[in-house]
Amino acid sequence: MTVLDNRALNRAMLARQLLLDRADLPVVDAVAHLCGLQAQEPQEPFVGLWSRLAAFDPAALSDLLTRRGVVRTHLMRRTVHLVTADDVLAWRSRHDAMLRQRVLGVYRDELKGVDLDELAAEARDLMADGEPRTAAEIVRELAPGRPGPGPRALGEMVVAALVPMAQAPPRGLWRTKGGVRNAALSSWLGRPVDPPAADGSDPVGQALVRRYLAAHGPAATADLRAWSGLAGLPGAVTAVRDELVSFRDERGRELLDLPDAPRPDPDTPAPVRFLPAFDNAILGYQDRSRIIDDAHRGLSVAGERVVLVDGRVAATWTVSEDVVTVDPPGAFSRADRAAVADQGSELASFLSDGDSDRVRVAAAPR
Repeated sequence: MTVLDNRALNRAMLARQLLLDRADLPVVDAVAHLCGLQAQEPQEPFVGLWSRLAAFDPAALSDLLTRRGVVRTHLMRRTVHLVTADDVLAWRSRHDAMLRQRVLGVYRDELKGVDLDELAAEARDLMADGEPRTAAEIVRELAPGRPGPGPRALGEMVVAALVPMAQAPPRGLWRTKGGVRNAALSSWLGRPVDPPAADGSDPVGQALVRRYLAAHGPAATADLRAWSGLAGLPGAVTAVRDELVSFRDERGRELLDLPDAPRPDPDTPAPVRFLPAFDNAILGYQDRSRIIDDAHRGLSVAGERVVLVDGRVAATWTVSEDVVTVDPPGAFSRADRAAVADQGSELASFLSDGDSDRVRVAAAPR
């Protein structure tokens, strides 16, 4: 079985994630291809798409949110993701049990004795009018008669697990601040969430396997599980295995992939790219060594924005007063420093709507 080293896996990941060459795709098609973008920080998907798409216009994403072509919702790993309307309706039921269990994992003691099915039915009735509500407003209606759970536990169980929700704009619009107001997904989109397959098969799971590999492969089943949060996909993997090809990584793990997916030459040049907080190019794997050194792995879960140099995490970045500041843990070569500064200047212009192109690349710590 062919062994793919980390550099080969890195170039495949960059190609799938649209980070090797900026893609000429409509925004909705890019969001679909990427299987959504993690989006608990509302402005971060704009940077993620700017780094991936040619001539990205942030107004296009804001327009998709207001027209309900994409939605912000709890999905993979119980984190807020920006996904297409079609995908969330198709995928949400497959995530129901995981979402419920993850909320219980945090609030099991507080929710002990609460009839979750009864709570779900009452919450669906409450949200059936299609009116967006804050979690506090939802809890205010549902808490009477339930003295046990605190408001946070009750609100998170309803909003993140029991009732499929969309976060209504202005939350998530470009350069706009807005609190979280939740609307029932079926009311918001005017279509019901797809139910599980009646025959017990798992077509959604199989679709998730194919879509994940198209955006992240080659990958191990542990990577698929880490990305989705779903433990119950072995059956789906088995069902589609005959469609796939296999490799090994340097650790000896089996990697699965779509036969015709891009696997560029490992020596393909990789441009500098600025990634937003919690980007799935990093969080989409259990083994992240294809993109980030173990010594810096904590950056990916701490919400740090990172800079890729030669396809790997090489620095963090921040923005303040329209100035992008890059902080590398080590020294850049002269060529890499110039490339980082050039891309950082373009990012500063994007984030400031053209008012600033200032970038500062800090000296490496001594």
